[in-house]
Amino acid sequence: MKLLPFEYAVRNLGRSPVRLVASVLGSALVIVLVLAAGGFVRGMEHSLSISGSPENVILLGTGSEESIERSQIGLQVATLAAGSVPGIREQLGVAYVSPEVHMALVVKSERDAKEELRAVLRGVTPAAYLVHPQVRIVSGRAPQPGHDELMVGRLAATRLGVSAETLATGRSLWFDNRPWTIVGQFEAPRTVMDAEIWSPLTELQIATKREASISCVVLTLDEAEFEDVAAFAAQRLDLEIAAVRETDYYASLGRFYQPVRAMVWATAALIALGGLFGGLNTMYAAFAARVRELGTLQTLGFPRRAIAVSFLQESLLATSAGGLVAAFVGLALLDGVAVRFSMGAFALLLDAPVMVGGLLAGVGLAVVGILPPLWRCLRLPIVEALRAA
Repeated sequence: MKLLPFEYAVRNLGRSPVRLVASVLGSALVIVLVLAAGGFVRGMEHSLSISGSPENVILLGTGSEESIERSQIGLQVATLAAGSVPGIREQLGVAYVSPEVHMALVVKSERDAKEELRAVLRGVTPAAYLVHPQVRIVSGRAPQPGHDELMVGRLAATRLGVSAETLATGRSLWFDNRPWTIVGQFEAPRTVMDAEIWSPLTELQIATKREASISCVVLTLDEAEFEDVAAFAAQRLDLEIAAVRETDYYASLGRFYQPVRAMVWATAALIALGGLFGGLNTMYAAFAARVRELGTLQTLGFPRRAIAVSFLQESLLATSAGGLVAAFVGLALLDGVAVRFSMGAFALLLDAPVMVGGLLAGVGLAVVGILPPLWRCLRLPIVEALRAA
């Protein structure tokens, strides 16, 4: 098959600068939307997947295996687990066993503030920093037992919907009718903990009127295996606890949010479809003015398949340029942007699979957008095409 020179498609792009700009910007907008949807899904999946450690096991109340916030177990479970399960990791005689309270509470930035902020708080002991090595204090210090102090995550301000200055070190948050001083900032990149607020365990227990119970115990295995912890939980019927791998717990949360991810993809697809129809109108108008050109090319001996390949090259070039613009905009403006959701917040993640998906969406847009108007124009007899205005 005799093909048209590639330079022919390149030169045609410059024949109508307005049409070229419209094609590039239109495709860039659609691809940016696809990148945003992909970044949202990947960010949520990545946040949930790396929040849990494969070496950690969570002990929580029976029947609350899918929600730590609903769980209530006895405070003595941490001590009993540490003494009953051999092979738990230790460091300098300190067992990696962290009793924790997880709560969703309403807080205020000031005592008389009318706006109520919904925060995710975690009451911890120093052992929490052993079982959650992702956490790193970046400024200030950790809250000390015996004091109404807080340490806020890097994305906590996004979760609360307030400015970063509101949660600056030295400021206070109000709940339980008293101020709690922010004494530090921490980060746990790409995890759900990054949007939490941490406080001393005992103080949070008192504030929430649950002095005799906690939400869960997180322990890190060394020589022990998950089955050892599960056997301990099954044997102690009086404690009413269940053992769950930390990775399995967050995987179940990921399945819970599958409808949300599906809705995001559906929304992006509908918007992309609208952009595609808008692009079809532009291409139909552009090809209507080039019908005579198509007839002339056929008269010169170029088959319709060769003409279709040349015009597809032209469409792919314009869309590829839009894809590069979209990739630059996505990496510059979307990658790492914090997004709120019910569990806290996470950052959009525009990694290699998302970028490849966006560029493939651009290729699909070029192919699907060019074929209908091209088919309509090429099916005309040569004589009618040459007579076209």
